[in-house]
Order: sequence, then structure tokens, then C-alpha cells
Amino acid sequence: MTEEFMDLEQKDGIRMTWNVLPGTGQEATNIIIPIAAIYTPLKPSPMTLLPYSPLRCSPCRAVLSPFSVLDYVAEIWTCPFCYSRNRFPSYYPSLSQQNPPTELLPEHTTVEYQFQHHQYSIPTPVYLFVVDTCVIEEEFEFLKSALCQALHLIPDNAIVGLITFGTHVQVHELGFPQMPKTHVFNGNKEVTKDQLLDQLCFFLETPRPTVGVVAGPRDGLSAESIRRFLLPATDCQFLLTSMDPWYVPSDERPTRCTGTALNVAACLLGACVPGSGARIMAFVGGPSTKGPAPIISKTLSEPFRTHNDLKKDNVPFYDKAVEFYKNLSKQLLHQCHVLDLFACALDQVGVAEMKSAVQRTGGMIVLSESFGHSIFKDSLRRVFQSTDYDIGLSFNGIFEINCSKDIKVQGIIGPCASLERKGRLCSDSVIGEGNTIAWKMCGLDNQTSLCIFFDIATIGDFNEIVRSESNQFYFQFLTYYQHSDGRMRLRSTTISRKWVSGLSYKQDLLPGFDQEAAIIVMTRLVSFKMETEPAFDPIRWIDRSLIRLCSWFGDYQKDRPSSFNISPRFSNFPEYMFYLRRSQFVQVSNNSPDETAYFRIVLNRENVSNSILMIQPTLISYSLDLSPKPVPLDVTSIADGKILLLDSYFTIVIFHSTTIAHWRKAGYHKQTEFEAFAALLQAPHNEADRIIKERGSTVPRLVICDQYSSQARFLLAKLNPSVMHGSDNRPPGGEVIITDDVGFQEFMDHLLQRITNV
Repeated sequence: MTEEFMDLEQKDGIRMTWNVLPGTGQEATNIIIPIAAIYTPLKPSPMTLLPYSPLRCSPCRAVLSPFSVLDYVAEIWTCPFCYSRNRFPSYYPSLSQQNPPTELLPEHTTVEYQFQHHQYSIPTPVYLFVVDTCVIEEEFEFLKSALCQALHLIPDNAIVGLITFGTHVQVHELGFPQMPKTHVFNGNKEVTKDQLLDQLCFFLETPRPTVGVVAGPRDGLSAESIRRFLLPATDCQFLLTSMDPWYVPSDERPTRCTGTALNVAACLLGACVPGSGARIMAFVGGPSTKGPAPIISKTLSEPFRTHNDLKKDNVPFYDKAVEFYKNLSKQLLHQCHVLDLFACALDQVGVAEMKSAVQRTGGMIVLSESFGHSIFKDSLRRVFQSTDYDIGLSFNGIFEINCSKDIKVQGIIGPCASLERKGRLCSDSVIGEGNTIAWKMCGLDNQTSLCIFFDIATIGDFNEIVRSESNQFYFQFLTYYQHSDGRMRLRSTTISRKWVSGLSYKQDLLPGFDQEAAIIVMTRLVSFKMETEPAFDPIRWIDRSLIRLCSWFGDYQKDRPSSFNISPRFSNFPEYMFYLRRSQFVQVSNNSPDETAYFRIVLNRENVSNSILMIQPTLISYSLDLSPKPVPLDVTSIADGKILLLDSYFTIVIFHSTTIAHWRKAGYHKQTEFEAFAALLQAPHNEADRIIKERGSTVPRLVICDQYSSQARFLLAKLNPSVMHGSDNRPPGGEVIITDDVGFQEFMDHLLQRITNV
């Protein structure tokens, strides 16, 4: 069934936890796993681009789809969501039973409309670079080199601006390259848009409007004044010569006003290009120590905040900084602008505080140790380069949901923000961004995915006659967005799912369970609860959910764990939950708050296949006598004479066993008679290069290590510790793991004991 679910995802970009739904609210509660969908709005797939506007239902605004009921004689179609009858307009193309419109064909459940009217065309995207100059000279040269490459990759028609910051914020005036000019803002103060307009002298030549809000050329701002700060990329090759590093003292942390710089950037874009596709690309090389949102003082002896400090509420700057970036996210959402964060430093830079502004605007995030690291350079290159892998950057998205009256929308966990458009489909219980049927997505790309939670309406909320006439639920996802060519498009995905009820509903639900989608939904949900519920215990919640699920769908005899049996549809789910308990999303004490925030931002925007790797990585074994093959994610997979390739999404590990490492150090691969060994050494590198190339905007870290070396921990931390100290089942040349964690078999034994004793 996994292949079938993947085929549906390839066609419509959607995976659902349950593809057969329970018919009542009580039955939906009993199945434990939420009814949810992971939807990738812009997933590349074979579809038809229709060069006209969509036909919409007058009452509910649903778009015409293959599930609409047509009367060709009367030229009327019936909406499957609200059952309203709508008349076809006279201009509708090729309306006949022999040649129906494209969007009515059964195979076209996903179609895309391109608006032709000129009023839907929006100016080309704007990239505003916000550059940290409080870094050492070597790091600054790395950053300048990467930005020079980015400028050559940016489309010629794109608009570029530059802001640098250190102790103060400098807005660079690019319109006069012969005489560079900067406007300096105090790093301690938060700036309003009106203050920025006055200080940047936008109204020296033209009078300022006496009424209304100044926002772009339409509202009184001249194009000439805007071009002083935002120029086409072809005219900005010189702009990096305006940047100089700021003096960095060695006895204290640099005075860095990151919050003020981002505040000025947001106000500048809000004044010049409101409503158009624009990205603030922030390059930060250390923690903010000054301004409205510092995360730490300049004193080097003061340690960075940890998860334990946050839990004890022992972080003096945290709450103020979080509130500042929440307000910044609201401003960016109102302006339809994106915040991308490139955080490159050995220290924490404040990703945990900035998380809301990055995630809610749909921004990208890169976390690296240096601006000279390949992770940063390759990630920045992929934002603009489309030759190797086009990530399909898009802007100005609005996401809407239509569904049958029997379904309620609880909310979304993902890179979006509520538009507070309430309606009859809103559920009383809220998860994530809820109480709405429309969400803002300022930035999105080919892999941006949303996790949508649904609820089954109770008996009093729907017409029982309607439900008894049909056993279908309908869902429609509408995504408006600005394509890279500047035109607005609408992608419409309409799907149908059966509902079942009655005494046998449990057995009827089994064929529609998608274990991969289910574990990703549970991971997003447990991460969300850990952030929003202070007293939440994730391990207890995961264990209780798994016990209840297996108790409900499994067959067993009381007090006999060996009698337990469950459908193959659930065969991998307990193992997924075991690795979820050990993952970086639950075991946060192993990481800094910045790293945890980074992991969750990426998780909340990735599709199912990529997210699975974050929880249960893949492990491939290479040896001289066998072709490469997948092996269990277990410590017993380490054996002499083998090379292991681990892909955990964020990290790719090439692990050499003791003998392989000894042969490599002896230089056997350089001798002609050992060509087979040379090919063995190269094979995992070729596979790693392929994975990195196809990964998308998140470039993984490549770790090459030998058995018993310090970096072998990147592999051992992900393996099932079935062989621990004192075990007698260690294979020749194998490994043991010293840990307090239980192995998977012991975990299953405890699980079955709890289930059969309930």
C-alpha cells in the first residue's frame, strides 16, 4: 500500500494518515492517530496549465472539479461541497459532453490556472541582503565571496538592496555608485516606517501625502526615490565593495544589533514594495547583544541559554526577544514578505527566538559553523541556481480549504499564518494555526508541505440525510501564489475519500492507514505540544498513544504477550515510534535551543519522504563480495570489511570499519592491482554526492569517519542499541553501544506486556 500512497502523492501532492475515514466523531476519537493530510501545494507533477480563470461556486467559492455533477443540456453544474447549482458562463471553453472542460476529466484532480489579466501581474521579486559585519576578517571574506556568486546567479530582472549591521545599522544607497552613501540608524532603537521615510529623505523632491499610508509608488512614493535603495541585479555588481568588517574585540562579544537591522529591513520593504514578492535574506555570524531583541550580554563569562534554562524560566532576554520577532512576523505577513536566515557561527545566534518570524513567513533557514562551510555556500547557491535542481521559489501565497460539511478543519502546523477567516468548517478544537479556512504563505517552494488536521463533525453539526445518501468525503485545497515569471497562479487539488461506520468500521479502516504519513503527523504534533504546553511529557504521550493504538487495532489474549497480532498495515509503526522517542525532536537536551528550533523549522516544511529520514534514517552497506544493500538501522550492521552509508537527512555519514580504514591508510586503493577496493571506497561517495545534489534547499552535512573515531558518534547515535556492554551477540569486528536507552526488542516486550495487561 505504501507504493499506492506514493503514487497518489506524486499525482496530487497529498498523503493522508487515514485514506478511509470514520463516519462519526466518536469513532474518529477511538482511532488515536489524527485524521490529517500532509499536502505539498507546489509539488512538481504532471498536470495541465489552464490559461483562464477558474469557475467557482457562488455560495462556498469551491472550484469546478471532476467531482462536480454536470447537466450539459441546462449548462449547470452542482458543487459537491455545498450542493449548490451554478450556471456555466457563455464564454466557458468547449462545453459539451463529447469534449468536456479539462478540469472535469477524472484524471485531472489537480489543475493549475494562470490568470491572464494584467492586474494579476506583480513586479519581479526583491532580495534585500541584511549582512552581519561583526565577524572576523576571514569569515567576512568567505561571506563576501558567497554573496558575489549569488549576485551572478540572481535573475537580471530581480531587484536587490543591501543593509549591513554591527553596532549600528547602515542602509546603503545604491543609486549613485560613483559616490557610495549610507544612512545610519541607532542599533539600540526600534524604527517605525515613518521614521525611516524621514531619515532616508524620501520626500525631499516631492511633497509627502497629507493623508493615507505611504506604501509604494501607488501611495505617493516616487519610483526614483525607491531606486536609490533597490536596484536591478545587473546594476548592483558593485554593491559588495560598500561593505567593510566591523572591529571585533577579543575580550567581549561583539556589539551586534540583529533585531534592529531586521526591523529596518522590514520597514524599508514595507515602504517601497508592499504586497510584492520580497525576501529579507539575513546573514548572521553571531548572537545579538544590543537593541530591542538581544539574546545574551557582551560578557564572555555569561553562558548561552540551554533547554534546562528555558524550562526553569531562567533566561532574562528570551521572552522579550520572542515577542519582538512575533511582532516582526506580523509586519512581514501584512507586507507579504519573507525572512530567510543564514546563521553561520560556532555560537548560538538566536534561531530559537527568531523561529516564529522565519517559519510563519515561509522562510528558509541554514545553520552552519562558518560562512566558509559548504553547507552555507551550496545552500545559498541553490536559492538562485536552477541548472542542477530548481527549488521553485514562489511568493505571495494564500492557501484555502474547502471540504464536505461533515468535516471540520482544526488547523495547520507548517510554514503559514492564519488569515482569521472563520467559517462553518472551523472546528472548536484548534491545533496550530486554526480558527480559519485560509492561511497566508509569503514564501513557498516545491517541497513546502503543510500538515492539516481535520475533525469529524458530531451528529448535531450535519444533515444525516445528506450523509446517508453518499459515503464520500470531499476535500479541496486551493493555493494562490506568484510564480517566478511574476504572474499569479491558482493550483486546485480536489480529492475524495470514503467514510465507513458501524460494527466493522475498524476492519474497514485498516486498508487506508498510511504509516509513513501517520508518524510524520505525530512528530509534528509532539513537537508542537512540546513548544506550547509547558507540562507536556513527550515520552509518556508517545507511549500512551502507541499502547492505545495497538490495543484498539490488535488481536491478543489477556496476559499472553506472545499472542499479540496486528495488521501488516501497522507493521512498521511501532518501530517508527521507537525511533521518534530517540530523535532530536524529542531528546532536546542533546542539542542547543537553536539547533532544536532549526530541526523543527525544517521538519514543519518538508514532505513525507524527507521527514521519514529525520526520524528513521536509511543505512546502506558496501562490501567487496556483495553489492550495496540496505541493512537494519542496528548496531549489528557494523561488521569488519564493510562501509556503511547513513542518511539522516541533516547528516550523511560514510563509516569505514577497522579493516577498511587500515587498508585505506596503507594506500591499497592507489595500487592498480586493488582496483576493486578503490571502487568500493568510491561507491558510497558517489551515492552521497547524488543524495546531496537532489536534496533540495537543505544541504546535509557530510561526515567521513572510521570505526572507534570521535566522529563515529554521528552513526552510533542513530543505531538501535541491541548490542550493549556485556552482550554476547557482538559480531566479529562489530561494535557495542554504551547507553541507558533500551533496544527495540526490549521496547516491544514492554509494549506488548502493557497492551495485554490492559
